[in-house]
Amino acid sequence: MGNTKVLAVVYGPHEVTNRADAVPDRAVVRCEYGMASFSTGERRRRGKMDRRSVEISLVIRQTLEAAIMLELLPRTQIDIFVQVLQADGGTRSACINAATLALCHAGIPMRDLATSCASGYLNATPLLDLNYVEDSGGGPDVTVGYLPSSDKISLLQMDAKLQMETFEEVVKLAVTGCKAIAHRMRQVLMEHTERLALARGAMQL
Repeated sequence: MGNTKVLAVVYGPHEVTNRADAVPDRAVVRCEYGMASFSTGERRRRGKMDRRSVEISLVIRQTLEAAIMLELLPRTQIDIFVQVLQADGGTRSACINAATLALCHAGIPMRDLATSCASGYLNATPLLDLNYVEDSGGGPDVTVGYLPSSDKISLLQMDAKLQMETFEEVVKLAVTGCKAIAHRMRQVLMEHTERLALARGAMQL
């Protein structure tokens, strides 16, 4: 998304690492978020799971759980790893979108696509998919997770107060961005499926 670059990897479903964590009627999802030391202009040595990373890992996991058909994979575990390689704003949204594609690629059953986009309000102007400069401008921003097929919001985070009219306008803008992302995701997944079908000889041009 923009200049933000994220790598997402999915392992599973597989046997639960700690049997005490196994759930009889659904899969267990584990998510780990991290930022590479070179992902921002300031090179900082980060702890593997600092407080911010733990918080974002939880947000990503909960947003994805709303889209995964966990009940079809009882007593199993799905591991999701997301790494920010280049940060230019909207990192948690980029991570959610990348992880959704990784889950689809791994063949994990999904009831919907989990999409996410951030929007903000700066200088009396609503902005979509804020970059680092816009995000650092001091205006409020809202991160939205959206399930396009069921038309439901699965995540809503904001870092400042907004008037109700402005809030509704900013959320509506973020949902519009999520719908555009969902459309592009479907295109990418269809192209990937067609390439696989051609490689296996199940489809002819």
